[in-house]
Amino acid sequence: MLHGKKIVVVMPAYHAEKTLADCYAAIPHDIVDQVLLVDDASDDATVAVAQRLGIRTHRHTVNRGYGGNQKTCYALALGEGADIVVMLHPDYQYEPRLITAMAAMVASDVYDAVIGSRILGNTALSGGMPRYKYIFNRMLTAAQNLAVGAKLSEFHTGYRAFSRRLLETLPLAANSDDFVFDNQMLVQALAFGQRVGEISCPTKYFADASEIDFRRSVVYGLGVLWTSLVYRLWRWKLLRSPLFSTDAALRLRALQPDAKPVSP
Repeated sequence: MLHGKKIVVVMPAYHAEKTLADCYAAIPHDIVDQVLLVDDASDDATVAVAQRLGIRTHRHTVNRGYGGNQKTCYALALGEGADIVVMLHPDYQYEPRLITAMAAMVASDVYDAVIGSRILGNTALSGGMPRYKYIFNRMLTAAQNLAVGAKLSEFHTGYRAFSRRLLETLPLAANSDDFVFDNQMLVQALAFGQRVGEISCPTKYFADASEIDFRRSVVYGLGVLWTSLVYRLWRWKLLRSPLFSTDAALRLRALQPDAKPVSP
């Protein structure tokens, strides 16, 4: 807890049996009030490892996709009374010890969202990011900064902290269940005037870390460009899109988490 605010870490998991224990051990449990893991129908021992560690675990009976998993994670965290929610991938690519700094930036009411940037600090390539992904990252980020009118160092990190107000405001139900969910959510935050901050975050790329292949990276990139185009047309009042709707039915609190709790 920071500044009297409950901090919940959510872990959208898929095939994380080999990395989960080390990642969980590095979480600053002195300030984190609760850790929730949602397993996306993995066929490995992810759930068994989570249970052994004492993590409160839910499991999708069918694979919902990375974005679908996040929707469940955030709905569950809000249901637990979270004031601040930090998304941490259980593959241990991102540094869990930075949770304290990220959560503090939200708890201080300076930012509504904080992203852990792999680009700030210039550690992406030294951490093992494939060069083609680095180039795509820089190109797509430049294009989106121009389209959205932002100045972020990157739009594509999966390490993020959010205020409760932000999660209850954005029309997250309208977002994709695939990897582009992350990008859509960040553009929505900017579109709705949420305050977005960044912190430098070193990352590690290794054999057991999750990583999408070249084909899916291209699909993601096209999704990013489409999201940017939709935003620009919406901003020019040439298009109405559920991605930027104020319809309460599209807000996360209206969703029912599609996951079953796993008994200890």
